[in-house]
Amino acid sequence: MKKILLVEDEAHVVSFINKGLMEEGYEVSVAMDGLAGIRMFEQSKFDLIILDIMLPGANGIEVCKAIRKKDQLVPVLFLSALGTSENIVQGLECGGDDYLVKPFKFIELVARIRTLIRRAEKANSVTEHKEEEHEEHVLSIDNLKLDDYKKKVTRNHKEIQLTSTEFRLLLHFLKNKNRVLSRMEILESVWGIDFSMSTNVVDVYVNYLRKKIEPLGEQKLIHTVIGMGYVLKVEPHS
Repeated sequence: MKKILLVEDEAHVVSFINKGLMEEGYEVSVAMDGLAGIRMFEQSKFDLIILDIMLPGANGIEVCKAIRKKDQLVPVLFLSALGTSENIVQGLECGGDDYLVKPFKFIELVARIRTLIRRAEKANSVTEHKEEEHEEHVLSIDNLKLDDYKKKVTRNHKEIQLTSTEFRLLLHFLKNKNRVLSRMEILESVWGIDFSMSTNVVDVYVNYLRKKIEPLGEQKLIHTVIGMGYVLKVEPHS
């Protein structure tokens, strides 16, 4: 039975989600404030975290950051009434994997939970493969390397800390080197779900990723193709 931590302070929302998820076969633990959510996460292992943003004690962004300091892979789903693109980007940037705006349809919540858990299981299974197969999961371009087993990224032998979403974005770019990718394709492939928001989130995340993998002095790798999208490639020196 999959274990879910629900951090939500609205009693009627807690009751609705708890009842529905239990009927779907999930084991649900509830925290009514952010600080309690952090404590419960530290004390137990969960397959997925559902987070509101407006929480007493510590808000959802702070809770997510605390979770990411301990665990980069556990799926985090934000569930909030704050539905602007800025709110959604903020939630994803702090380490969230998905964002569902209230009010929501329960069937969509369940679909997103299943997708996130399935994706996390796939990522975890990769790390359990035999070491002799390891080299197949090291992708590189120029002096940038991504190890999909260890979930580790380096450039010029210096480790780069990425959020789980940034890691998936870079992995998608590396798997499609020299190929122009549209924003919609990136959104669907990296986030795995058709977001009810503009593709602006892709632009925001590409900028986040660029700042981390293209520090001063390093060659530019992610290029904008005006009117089409982005491409990961090494341009020859002029």
